[in-house]
Amino acid sequence: MKKFLLLFSFSLFIFTACNEKKETPKNSFKDIKAEINLLLNNWHKAAAEANYDNYFNSLSNTSFYIGTDASENWSKKEFSAFCKPYFDKGKAWDFNPLERNVYASNNKEVIWFDELLNTWMGTCRGSGVLEKNKKSEWKIKHYVLSVEIPNDDIRKVIDIKKTQDSLFLSKFK
Repeated sequence: MKKFLLLFSFSLFIFTACNEKKETPKNSFKDIKAEINLLLNNWHKAAAEANYDNYFNSLSNTSFYIGTDASENWSKKEFSAFCKPYFDKGKAWDFNPLERNVYASNNKEVIWFDELLNTWMGTCRGSGVLEKNKKSEWKIKHYVLSVEIPNDDIRKVIDIKKTQDSLFLSKFK
């Protein structure tokens, strides 16, 4: 009888263990990646809809946005001041992600990403860094927008921007 009870208990334990739903850790990378994708998709959507508050609430208060012009290295305050008139007119920009890669630090406290975008400028790349604030909300800390230039056309682009680059670089001499 003891053997029967022992075998029955062991079988019940195995049956229960096999049928238990496996919980994913609260901060699994898969969950974080889904959060980040949603945040970035909503951020781009807010620009397309000229929703100023949603767009700038996605940025950390100490964030920086680096645009496509060499002079565009803006704090959140500077960037929002530049953008406000566009948003107020109801026309900002529409960047559509084509693909995105998301990466995390070992402790999952810092996220970085790159994305390929279809924009009014053609194909662009965006990359950035996100971190959690004190309320445990992900915020964009740093974003860089780059215009993609085919390698075979780079000489033409260098020639086109030579004068402007010369003027810009004179500030650093």
